[in-house]
Amino acid sequence: MSQFRGAPKYYRLKEHLRTLAAAGEPGSLLPTERALAAEFGTSRTTVRQAIGELVAEGVLDRQQGHGTFVAYNRPTYVRQLTSFTEDAGAQGLRSSSRVLGISTVAAEGEAAVRLELPEGSALTRVERIRLINDEPLAHETALLPGELPDLAQALERTGSLYAALQESYGVRITEAEDTVQTRLAGPDEVALLGLEMGFPLLMVHRLGLAGDRPAEWTRSLFRGDRFRFQARRHRD
Repeated sequence: MSQFRGAPKYYRLKEHLRTLAAAGEPGSLLPTERALAAEFGTSRTTVRQAIGELVAEGVLDRQQGHGTFVAYNRPTYVRQLTSFTEDAGAQGLRSSSRVLGISTVAAEGEAAVRLELPEGSALTRVERIRLINDEPLAHETALLPGELPDLAQALERTGSLYAALQESYGVRITEAEDTVQTRLAGPDEVALLGLEMGFPLLMVHRLGLAGDRPAEWTRSLFRGDRFRFQARRHRD
């Protein structure tokens, strides 16, 4: 690890573990934190930091009570300016959703501003877990203007919120604006996405327009190790 001389100890250990992972087979077990700490003359806290960053990067997998393993290659979802279902299909990935709830709520705060609605206006709230190849990728909450009766059935039939909006309610999302921020997983994401506390996430707020009218305000929390954002813009 001479090329990393002068770097923090956890980083030197991290790059050594990265080399071990590259040489190992997916699913192979790494030495225990205690063994690594003894081998490299460092604390288990330092070992945990190095492993934690590699888990976040998708290089390693950590299973409570079982140890740390070389990660299997998992598909990476690329976010574009279309629907989740369309994005996944274009990448040859199998998308699905688990609906946590559909309800009517009152517009307030930022949602009312973004959707250009008076405070207290009716919104339809759709909360889902988005999955890629049956593995949880994102926790998504969409707010849509008005009440949308029978939306659950429309979603079940189409599998896509955008398709359901267009086919059942005549609302076609024609433009979308995404804002991306970083965030660490809290108790909700730990429970819903099967992550460790503090796991890095990317939070995407999307404002969807139907023509020039706001028609969607969605917050999505994606696991940071399996998400990339891609945007393309043409200039005249």
